[in-house]
Amino acid sequence: MARLETAVLTASEIYARNHQAQSARVETLRARIAEATSGGRPDMVERHRKRGKLLVRERIDLLADPGTAFLELSSLAAYGQYGGEVPGAGIVTGIGIVHGLPCMIIANDATVKGGSFYHETVQKHIRAQEIAAENRLPCLYLVDCGGAYLPEQDRVFPDARHFGNSFYRQTNMSASGLPQISAVFGGCTAGGAYIPALSDEVIMVRGNARIHLGGPSIVKVAINEVADGETLGGAEMHTRVSGVSDHLAEDEYHALALMRDIVAELGPSRPMQPDAAPAPPAHDPSELLGIISADRKQPYDMREVLLRMIDAGEFREFKPGWGETLVCGTARIHGYRVGILANNGALMSDSSLKGAQFVSMCDQRNIPLLFLHNIAGFMVGTEAERGGIAKNSAKPVYAMSVAKVPRLSVLLGGSYGAGNYGMCGRGFAPNFLFAWPTAELATMSADIASNVMLELRRQKGGEPERMETDLAQIEAQVRAQYGEQSDPYYATSRLWDDGLIEPGQTRDILGLCLAIVSLVPEKGRHTPVFRM
Repeated sequence: MARLETAVLTASEIYARNHQAQSARVETLRARIAEATSGGRPDMVERHRKRGKLLVRERIDLLADPGTAFLELSSLAAYGQYGGEVPGAGIVTGIGIVHGLPCMIIANDATVKGGSFYHETVQKHIRAQEIAAENRLPCLYLVDCGGAYLPEQDRVFPDARHFGNSFYRQTNMSASGLPQISAVFGGCTAGGAYIPALSDEVIMVRGNARIHLGGPSIVKVAINEVADGETLGGAEMHTRVSGVSDHLAEDEYHALALMRDIVAELGPSRPMQPDAAPAPPAHDPSELLGIISADRKQPYDMREVLLRMIDAGEFREFKPGWGETLVCGTARIHGYRVGILANNGALMSDSSLKGAQFVSMCDQRNIPLLFLHNIAGFMVGTEAERGGIAKNSAKPVYAMSVAKVPRLSVLLGGSYGAGNYGMCGRGFAPNFLFAWPTAELATMSADIASNVMLELRRQKGGEPERMETDLAQIEAQVRAQYGEQSDPYYATSRLWDDGLIEPGQTRDILGLCLAIVSLVPEKGRHTPVFRM
């Protein structure tokens, strides 16, 4: 296989300037993740500890195999919302290894609003279930929640992807043979009670765990019955009387040990082994910080990114001399084979056709796909339209949408409008989608959006003085709106990705994702390769 060669001069002024700017972005990301993953307010953490309870990430550490990676998802969910009082949306989700078996772990953080479900909490919970179902992963629920956050009930309860949908998914995963196992560590009220009630097997911790559809206050109001939480829904009652719980744990350590024992009985571990020996990248991934342009408008060659991501710099490029704004080819990441599509400019008709052919070819050969976004969109203008850009740009969208192989996406830079569609954006259900802190996600850039709105205002005409005032106001408003809404933290807060990641971490995260998707049984396929 051919090897890529670098043209980057790490001693150059441009490299140093880029490295400084991107290092600052990475440090900001690290600080915000550290804040989000520290849990709730100090007083809530102390209160939690006094009840003899472990913090949510301590529980996950004890549950997962020692020394194994935990792929945490959407750690910045709800970032910048609710006055900063709901870090991580009050829930931790991610893929961990338990007795050698990759499992989806969904764990409430009771130090954040008592583990109550906000809109983003529900979305994060459901997204974890989606990933579990798509990749055939058992679900392990570490339950410590107060149900829906009542002031947000209209954003939590009634719609298709609200709280009820998580129960629909849970039951259907169980029906499809994916184990659903719950350990209850604290309160589990109202809708939250259905998480264990719909599980295949349930563990409750003596003294702290509660399960009740209606808590003591609701019972008193509804039927004028006075009952304490332990009598109403304690662990001992549910294990010995109601049968809601299957196992009574003496403490949290015991509960997590029981959950590990249950997972050990699910069947043999699936080997997470690549089909070729892994090899390190040809160049240090840390150099990515000097390659990504400090100025978002300055392009950079995606082959330089690949050199710091793929094994040994070995890349079998597809049609390198045609459709050059889209780099396509096969490589390996941590030994796992993958077909890569990476933007080197706007998608033209030729690069669109090239991408469609490459995707259908990988689909036929059962090669997972990786999309690396840095795209302003498809080409526009008279020449592009006469060349059939409308129909040609639809072809990679079609090919990518119907592909049966796993698909991964990473937003490196811009991912605008239809370009996002053609590169397997969120709406096309990639198995995993991550973003760099350099990403921008919007229908178009702030520059283009403001100029479009300004041109529309000019076409209306009117008094020159009034027009100048309007134009200045429109430009300020549009730039402010797009500046805020295209920011990667705005996107990740709303679960438009599966998490912001550091450029230097991307290779390892993709390697873990490829290991997970490679375990999924091959789906039947019957689509031929179309030469476009």
